[in-house]
Amino acid sequence: MSVLIFLDHTDGHIKKASFEAMTYGADVAKQIGTTAEALLLGTVNDDLAALGKYGISKVNQVNNASLNDLDAQVYAKTIAEAVNATGATVVVFAHNQTGKAVAPRVAARLKAGLVAGAISLPDTTNGFVVKKTVFSGKAFANVSIKTPVKIISLNPNSYKTIVAEGTAEIVQLNIAVDAPKVKVTAVNKVSGEVPLTEAEIVVSGGRGLKGPENWGILEDLAHTLHAATACSRPVADSGWRPHHEHVGQTGVQIAPNLYIAIGISGAIQHLAGVNRSKHIVVINKDPEAPFFKAADYGIVGDAFEIVPKLTEEIKKMQGK
Repeated sequence: MSVLIFLDHTDGHIKKASFEAMTYGADVAKQIGTTAEALLLGTVNDDLAALGKYGISKVNQVNNASLNDLDAQVYAKTIAEAVNATGATVVVFAHNQTGKAVAPRVAARLKAGLVAGAISLPDTTNGFVVKKTVFSGKAFANVSIKTPVKIISLNPNSYKTIVAEGTAEIVQLNIAVDAPKVKVTAVNKVSGEVPLTEAEIVVSGGRGLKGPENWGILEDLAHTLHAATACSRPVADSGWRPHHEHVGQTGVQIAPNLYIAIGISGAIQHLAGVNRSKHIVVINKDPEAPFFKAADYGIVGDAFEIVPKLTEEIKKMQGK
């Protein structure tokens, strides 16, 4: 009986969302009176023993290089076997692209209840009830899991990562791995200072910027804040910005600590992809823009005047 946290990784390093999942899983383990362990498929360059700082006592590794590239079916089978081998009763994933592809498959293999997109610790006072968002973040649901094995995927940036003292034991799991059915023939990396899904700060632009030639003021602000850049769907559809920067219900869904929307009206489809942001700042010259209703802070005015001044003031605060 333990809590098993799946470690997602890319380019030889564990992803930020998995550190949050480890802290969350460690706290779940404390709730139910057991230990927290991690599961790593493949190889990374990170110090695995140091992951004990995030509350886990053990890292179970299936050391097979074929697992460095995601094949959801192979991952699901391997994880299910690892759950059986470790005797885990709760399995935690990050609710990112990997978690969305793998967690439901693992749940099906283990006949386990799944809550996708959890935002807080389970309530264990009467059963095992997990809170999650529904209807694109417009409401909440409390879901009771009654199966012997319980699976949770944690919404990114919904649980604070805590670093303490500790060292994890490294254990190699002897699990036969199926040959991947997915073959990676090329990797095209998105350029930029910070990956959009990992960014703490995101600066996003809409049609209010009037054209791609005006994107420089947004990029200057993003560079000053060490932020990722994003855009609304009409901007991507018009070819002003690449589609991988499109955030919203039909694009990338993000949850940064700070989301700055410049010249974006805030249609419900856009808001659905960013409403999990901790703080939202809206800059728009239209005081009736719907986005202001969701904003923590709003500035009514011309972005072409406000954004350069904002960037200049931030640089002064940074001593530049």
